[in-house]
Amino acid sequence: MLSSARRRLATAAAATVLAALATAPAAHADAPVAAADAPAVNLATNPGFEIPALPLADWGSIPGWHCAAGEGAVTTAARTGGSALAVTPASADSTGQCTQTLAVRPNTSYTYRAWVHGSYAFIGATGTGHDAPPAWTASTGSGWQQLSTTFTTGAATTSVQLYVHGWYGQGPIAVDDVSVTGDTPAPAYATWNAPTSDKVVFFTIDDGWFRTPEAAQLIADRRLPVTAFPLPMPEGFEPDYFSKVTAAPGSSIQDHTVSHRDLTTLSPAEQQAEICDARDAVAARYGTTPTILRPPYFTFDATTQQAAANCGIRYLLTATADFTSGAANVYHGGPLQPGDVIILHFTDTLASDLQRALDAARAAGLTPAALTDYLR
Repeated sequence: MLSSARRRLATAAAATVLAALATAPAAHADAPVAAADAPAVNLATNPGFEIPALPLADWGSIPGWHCAAGEGAVTTAARTGGSALAVTPASADSTGQCTQTLAVRPNTSYTYRAWVHGSYAFIGATGTGHDAPPAWTASTGSGWQQLSTTFTTGAATTSVQLYVHGWYGQGPIAVDDVSVTGDTPAPAYATWNAPTSDKVVFFTIDDGWFRTPEAAQLIADRRLPVTAFPLPMPEGFEPDYFSKVTAAPGSSIQDHTVSHRDLTTLSPAEQQAEICDARDAVAARYGTTPTILRPPYFTFDATTQQAAANCGIRYLLTATADFTSGAANVYHGGPLQPGDVIILHFTDTLASDLQRALDAARAAGLTPAALTDYLR
């Protein structure tokens, strides 16, 4: 539930960020806001398996990694730090594979390494655009052994799937200290609007704690293109609802992180896990992969932009107007303008909030349009 205190915090954070953005030209899709481009040395998400489980309703328990039920778990028998991954094939027909999706650059070489312990441990990558042989060992003896493999991405490859696994009918293996090195994707671009001279405006809706039939009906009746940013937990409670509210042509479901925390208070690894796991939840439930991140409370930094890019996110989007819970705040002042992004929330007042935003758009001579047609 979106409490009044949380709304006040979100509004205060939004006002701070938007005031700063308003002192400079609005960020355009061809110009990054980041002041520095400092790519992470290690592109892997949760490489040491140290990040605590994130509150996903039904989506795994190891941030950044996805294993078949009962075949992957965090263990304290680590090479370094306090945690590692334990992979246990559940049957003679399974290798116990765990995977992770990682954004990459086309036509680029990467090196994937991991330390393993046990017998018949394998690491590798699929979807690279070229054949990429795995690295493996029959046994590490009583200690840990580092496996290493390289792959070069194809001309159209923008993401790959990393994997680690054991072998059919064999005992458990442990995995720790994963690394993927190579050229990082360009940082995600940050903007509060979609600059255009077209007489259009964009409706975005966050969180998902209230799922009212009135709002869904209004969206359906108007065939209103909306961009939804639900959190994975409420999304998991009623996934069909978000399918319904994004059924109009031009609608989409995008990334709002897992835990709705201020990303700037987190480490780079935690930021990446928050963003990538929310991406994976959307991809698993709806078959589409987000390319836009709405950072909670509109707070982000250069680290966020790089972490988002490592998850395949192209844009960080705030907003130029807020019509949540009876509000009608246009941050740049005056009426709505072409390219404005309106933020709303899945609250119990969403239907009336949408109507008020539609009235404001109509008064300004603007028509709701598909955000992904303008941020591609």
